[in-house]
Order: sequence, then structure tokens, then C-alpha cells
Amino acid sequence: MPETLPADSVGLVTPQQARFDEPLPLACGKTLPAYELVYETYGELNAERSNAVLVCHALSGHHHAAGYHSPDDRKPGWWDAHIGPGKAIDTDRFFVVSLNNLGGCHGSTGPCHINPETGRLWGPEFPVMTVGDWVDSQVRLADRLGIARFAAVVGGSLGGMQVLQWAMRYPERIANAVVIAATPRLTAQNIAFNEVARQAIRSDPDFHGGWYAAHDTVPKRGLKLARMVGHITYLSEHSMGAKFGRDLRSDELNFGYDVEFQVESYLRYQGDAFSTAFDANTYLLMTKALDYFDPAADHQGDLAAALAPASCRFLVVSFSTDWRFTPERSRELVDALMRARKPVSYAAIDSPHGHDAFLLPDARYGAVFGGFMHRVARDLGLEERH
Repeated sequence: MPETLPADSVGLVTPQQARFDEPLPLACGKTLPAYELVYETYGELNAERSNAVLVCHALSGHHHAAGYHSPDDRKPGWWDAHIGPGKAIDTDRFFVVSLNNLGGCHGSTGPCHINPETGRLWGPEFPVMTVGDWVDSQVRLADRLGIARFAAVVGGSLGGMQVLQWAMRYPERIANAVVIAATPRLTAQNIAFNEVARQAIRSDPDFHGGWYAAHDTVPKRGLKLARMVGHITYLSEHSMGAKFGRDLRSDELNFGYDVEFQVESYLRYQGDAFSTAFDANTYLLMTKALDYFDPAADHQGDLAAALAPASCRFLVVSFSTDWRFTPERSRELVDALMRARKPVSYAAIDSPHGHDAFLLPDARYGAVFGGFMHRVARDLGLEERH
């Protein structure tokens, strides 16, 4: 962490934990008897409790969205570029809630926790989660915090799917929805990428059917390959070319199968780091939740009909080089919102960074995102409060 905190940082933050003893019915037919959610908050909840913003995380995300946990942290939270004083989600105006979803591996109840019915780790027996399950648990957290209605629910990628679920399932509890680099359902190609990643993990000899903890091992090779495949899809050809090109690590070819190109070294580094920081069973759960999300399926494929219950205002953002969740998928969502006669703004951002662009600072992206949130604050009269 820098010696002096940036003026636009939320500063040092401490994760909090909420326990829920009321059973949570799940879409898979099972019930989670009790669970805990780990979350962080930034800013202050106003007296009317009207200025709360919920941040939903993506596949490998977690509750630590902004600020620093300790003075020794080298990096801030994963969305620090957009959360803080004066930023798009302005913590001088908004009270921000960011949590780790159920099934995660960063503190909320998941495969790495004890199953109270068996006394051993949940492991592969942890129930398969859906986006709807996550939103149901998030509603309970909102109740615990005394938040009857969010000023906005925001998220990118898998987080954007959660935003859509909020708008459809709990329309009275969300005033504004920000859906960034997301899609109303995965394409067959996206499902295929997820399946390759899952098979990389499941075929690792150290996976042991998901009971690797009992064997005191970790399927690092499978996780590494899964992350390498995923990381390729998060970047654009332009960003990979600009960063690495065909640069060699040494001055000449070795005519072997060891690392020779800089991009190979980068992918292996990313895979190695991920394999020690993320849980394999969680990765399987998260990718399945992505695959299953398809709100139009219950409406004979009519996305506009699925969106009919929504009563909030929408902002949809896509990025030109995002080939994982392409701008065409965002326009499909926008078209459906328009057919459903919902208020929606759409911005297609020209960015070279691929799917990961939603995580990064960008002048136009920041202006669009910040402009929308400024309007949210203005409508709530929050500007006069600070």
C-alpha cells in the first residue's frame, strides 16, 4: 500500500460476517440449513436508509471490492478504480455493500466449510448454486442491514447476471440496475469454455472426486489449466498482442516445449497464482451458475416477458473487444428491455482490454458509469447531504 492513502480511497476496511440460521431453500431442490456471509461496507448509511448500493462480484471475485485490509497490502480491492470518494460509486454519497457469495472460498459458507449434518467439510457435497439462490441470500443480508430498497445494484460479468435477477425477482427492492459486460444467458461457446475448465480440474489426479482436502492435497494442475483457459477469454487479441506480441524470453528459439514466449510465461504465472488462491469446488460451482442462468427459459424464450416485473431504471454497458460477453449480447438485453418498456441507457465503450475492461479505469467508461450514478444520487437528494 502507498505510504499515504490516495484521497479517493475508502481507506482501511475490515470484513464483517453475518450468520443466518433460517434454512435457505435452493433451486436444486436442497436446503442450506444455516450459512454465513462475509461482506464489507464503505461509506455511511443515511438516516432514511435510502443511499445503499449493492456490488455483486464476478466468477473469481469476493467481498473485498475497495480499499485495503492492512497497511501492508500491495493492491486495493478488485473494483477500487470505481468505488471511493469522487469515483463512479461515490462513497461520500453512497453506502456500499459488497459480499462474497455462497459457495465462495473467501469466507462465506461454501465447500471449504463444515457440513453440520456430517461434521466434515462440505467439499463436493455443497449444493449447486444458482444466481437466484445468491440473490435470495443477498436479500436476507439487506434485511439484516435494515435496507428495504437499494438505490442501485451493480455488477459486471457474473455480477451483472445477479443484477438482472434482482430486478426480476425483487423489483420493489431495487431502484436502479447497472449491468456491465454481462449477458442474459451464455452462448454455447461460453458453456464450452466453462466445461473445458471444469474437466481440467476434475481430471486432475489430485482432485479425488472433490475430496482433495481429505487427501491433504489440492488439484493445482487442474486449477492452473482452468485459469489459463479462462484468462485467455478475458483478454482481447489486441491487449495480448500489445502486452506480449511474439516476444521471446530469450534471444532465440529452443525448439522444445518449455516456456519460450512471454505470453506463455504470463499465462503460467497467472495459473500458478490462481491455483493456490482459489478453491476447485468453488470454481466448479461458479461456472455452473453461469451456465444455468437463463431467465427467458421460463417464458418460452421471451426475454422481454422475463423482464416484465422489473420496475427500475437500467444502465447497460458493453466493451468493443469483449468476445466472452460480446456487445451483441448486451444489445440483446437492451432490445428486450425496450420491448418490455423499461427505462434503459446503453453505452458501448471502445476499449482494447477485452472482458477485463469492466475492472479497469477508462475515461469514457468512468464518465458513463459515474454520470448514471450521479443521477441516482441527484434523484435521492444526496448531493445536498454532503
